[in-house]
Order: sequence, then structure tokens, then C-alpha cells
Amino acid sequence: MPVRSCRVTFTDVDGVAHTVQVTAATLYEAVALGLAALRGNAWVMGLAQGFQTVKVRVTDIPVEHEVRLLDFTKWLERKGGSPRETSDRNRIKELLGAKRSP
Repeated sequence: MPVRSCRVTFTDVDGVAHTVQVTAATLYEAVALGLAALRGNAWVMGLAQGFQTVKVRVTDIPVEHEVRLLDFTKWLERKGGSPRETSDRNRIKELLGAKRSP
């Protein structure tokens, strides 16, 4: 799977947008890397959850995606699926510091 350079933008609870540059192979990996980069950052006043939208812009070929954090969380917690999808979820859980599921 090709790795792409992406700009990931979140809006904090005060309405301030924060953008980080990450390199990811999938959309959800970009969301996870962006979350990991911004969590605990002194400038970020807290990231909203649920229906908050995350903007992902692929910068090598300009493509932009928006993912509701609720959809991301549901996908992350989903059981089963293809071996590739299960592997992707486990890898992304590890990026976020979660334990790997069996």
C-alpha cells in the first residue's frame, strides 16, 4: 500500500483548528497519527469527540477527506472483517496506544 504525505486538521473545544503533517498508508492511519501528534500538546485545549470532523488532505496528490470521529471510533471497535481490515485496525490501535486484539 503506498504511503502518502497528509495534512490532518482537528478543531479543538475552543473552535481553534490545528493541523499536523503525517505520513500514512490509509485514511484512518492518518487520523490516528494526527490524534497522537496533537494529544497532550499545550496549544490544543482538548479535542472534541463524537461528531467532530477531522479533515485529511493528501498533499502529494491533492485529495481531501473528512471523517467523523464517531465513525472512526466505530470502525476501530468493529470486530471481524477481512484479514487486511483486521490488521489495519490492530496497527492503528497500536498507534493510539491501545492493546492489540486477538
